[in-house]
Amino acid sequence: MTIDETLSMTATGTPAAPRSGRLRPLSLREVTLRDGFWQRRQQVNRNTSLAHIEHWIERTGWLANFTVAPESRRGREFSDSEIYKLLEAMAWELGREPDPGLRARYDRIVAVVAAAQLPDGYLNTRFGRAGQPPRWSDLEWGHELYCLGHLIQAAVARARTGHPDDLLVLVARRAADLVCEVFADAGVCGHAEIEPALVELYRVTGERRYLEQARLFVERRGNQVLDDIEFGRSYFQDDVPVRDAEVLRGHAVRAVYLAAGTVDVAVETGDDELLAAVVRQWRAAVSRRTYLTGGIGSRHQDEAFGDDFVLPPDRAYSETCAGVGSVMLAWRLLLAEGDPRYADLIERILFNVIATSPSDDGTRFFYTNTLHQRVLGTEPGADTQVPRAASTLRAPWFEVSCCPTNLARTFAALTAYIATTDDDGVQLHQYTAADVGVTLPDDRRVGFRVDTDYPATGRITVRITESPGTPWTLTLRIPPWATGATLMTSDGGVTEVAPGSARLRRVFTPGELVILDLPLHPRLTVADPRVDAVRGCAAVERGPIVYCAESVDLPAGVALDALRLTPSLTDTPGAVLATCEVTALPDENWPYSGTPSPLPARRSPVTAVIPLRPYHSWAGRGPSTMRVWIPIKTLSGTT
Repeated sequence: MTIDETLSMTATGTPAAPRSGRLRPLSLREVTLRDGFWQRRQQVNRNTSLAHIEHWIERTGWLANFTVAPESRRGREFSDSEIYKLLEAMAWELGREPDPGLRARYDRIVAVVAAAQLPDGYLNTRFGRAGQPPRWSDLEWGHELYCLGHLIQAAVARARTGHPDDLLVLVARRAADLVCEVFADAGVCGHAEIEPALVELYRVTGERRYLEQARLFVERRGNQVLDDIEFGRSYFQDDVPVRDAEVLRGHAVRAVYLAAGTVDVAVETGDDELLAAVVRQWRAAVSRRTYLTGGIGSRHQDEAFGDDFVLPPDRAYSETCAGVGSVMLAWRLLLAEGDPRYADLIERILFNVIATSPSDDGTRFFYTNTLHQRVLGTEPGADTQVPRAASTLRAPWFEVSCCPTNLARTFAALTAYIATTDDDGVQLHQYTAADVGVTLPDDRRVGFRVDTDYPATGRITVRITESPGTPWTLTLRIPPWATGATLMTSDGGVTEVAPGSARLRRVFTPGELVILDLPLHPRLTVADPRVDAVRGCAAVERGPIVYCAESVDLPAGVALDALRLTPSLTDTPGAVLATCEVTALPDENWPYSGTPSPLPARRSPVTAVIPLRPYHSWAGRGPSTMRVWIPIKTLSGTT
């Protein structure tokens, strides 16, 4: 039995289920997170964030838009999508762990949405009713297809978790049928999203017209089918056909959503040229247009990628949704090609973008993720809705709240990104405490338990719990920073393994241990010299975690800009201690006030030990200034 033949039976409860590829995704039921970094965040999402989001979609009137008169509609043109992303998160959570209370909340929202659908399948609260613009009259900015894409993805989540006849699935199929009818000959949406959604609906239903419509949307993009705008057609990725583009560009979320859908189309149609185009664009964007944290987008005015190597830390937009989309894209490329570099990027984004946005209690969020905060932030009140990027601290809700709902569906489905299988074994891509139990394509059953407190420490212990008595391969990802990693087996053998993948093929026995030790030493990272904004600076990393300096940890009277890093780093629990030279200026004369006078003389430099904290925890102790990239003290004492 091949991977293709078993997908319909086993690839349930997973966000992306390609019918071919190097690797097969596992379902939410095949991997169970145990107490650790990600399980705690997943539980906060389930227990707190979902209810928080429900409260706000009620309070803002966005859910009521499905029932009120057109003139009473509230929110932006894409607010429908936030309800759909919440439903997707609920669907994944119900698939992972049934809960009658959560099921009742889900059913209530679905009933409201379903009642608003028109007989021909059209569903949108912003267009098409009396006093509103006509349907499909603003493909550049209207987000109609974008919203339907999120509706379809929510329905796919429900179908894949054992409910193919759910009301939401029926609603989504009627909407998808209308899309295929209306857009058979022309048109694309200004915001990509319908493309991956239609392919996933094809994968669930087997209806080829959904795949064909997704292919048409991908092939039309880049042929100037949308009106030009002040940001240029690259904003919509409508400047260059997908096959011809060299790099991801334009609005970052749109770019990665489109690329994800393109990978889906390429894999399902066997279009190797199309897949190679996305791989080429991904590699260029990761090497030249991606922040150290894995975040993307350095232009605020259009939430877009900047030019190559234009990555100013204090202007990092790095939208949380772009991080979610980047994970979606890298995951699809990983399944298609099996290259561990895709999982490396997923890990970087998860720990330094996805984990950074929400507060510990799951009720406040960063929309954007700067790498350098120059002024103290202002904490919004618990009942305050703020503009999308106006909050300098995590906010409870935004006028554009795509990020909280995108995080909710990502955390709910996070289990699916941990491991994969192929014809011969299991690949462990992300390290967290978990139980994995898998039926291989030839019906052999394998299973193991992962014990680790990674990334606090680098030891990952894999205990075999099920094995068929015949050889199979366990593959462990070795991150690129893990030079000197070692692999120890139950027979006492210790082997040094290079970055990439470590493969163990053997007849495993239940109870057997495989221990991977990843060296988690603090390290200084220097950017490519073509990144002008951080030349002469370094960042501190430890394992997959980027660290930062915060003003709350500095000695009295010392500003972040006064720090000069030396190579001396000390690892301690919860922080890296960095030895810095601190050269301060007299407080009364700095900063320059505008009165013509010479700059004040600097005080004599002193040495101070500054604790650096994980970037994902910054602003968790109240307002602070912060920076990731810190000037380096050179031999001459200057930078």
